[in-house]
Amino acid sequence: MKRKHKKFSRPRKPFDAERIKSENEIVKKYGLKNKREIWKAKAKLDIIRKQAKKTIHLDEEKQKKFLGKLAKMGLKTENVVDVLAFTEEDILKRRLQSIIVKGGLATTPKGARQSIVHKHVLIKGDVVNIPSYWVNTSEESSIKLNIKHKKAKPAGEINEVQKHQEAIKV
Repeated sequence: MKRKHKKFSRPRKPFDAERIKSENEIVKKYGLKNKREIWKAKAKLDIIRKQAKKTIHLDEEKQKKFLGKLAKMGLKTENVVDVLAFTEEDILKRRLQSIIVKGGLATTPKGARQSIVHKHVLIKGDVVNIPSYWVNTSEESSIKLNIKHKKAKPAGEINEVQKHQEAIKV
């Protein structure tokens, strides 16, 4: 059995007021469960930055290949040096939860998270229930909501939506 390793590192100063304040704003903006998700985004960003530092000194063909890979992931940039300017918010924008809000399938990040966890989101016909799923640019157009049919109401009852639709028709 393989031992799982952490995919993030905790901040060195646990009670830094400025950091805590900025992280709280990010948690609200993106509807994150906890700050650990921010730390995971920072770790992923560190990996991308390390790759960029290695490719800066390589020939142009390998740099273009690296930039193409980033473009498929949804991180568009002109040259390798610009990769070093990315922030964790650039990583958080590519999460499934953020893409659903941006696409208008949900009104709030928390609502998007709930619909993902409740298995109402399909990508290319497959159910995805992980809010932190990294959405590639090729998958972005194939995101759909799978709304299950609720129990049928008796024929005599009319709900508020049907009343509103009838008022619009008249």
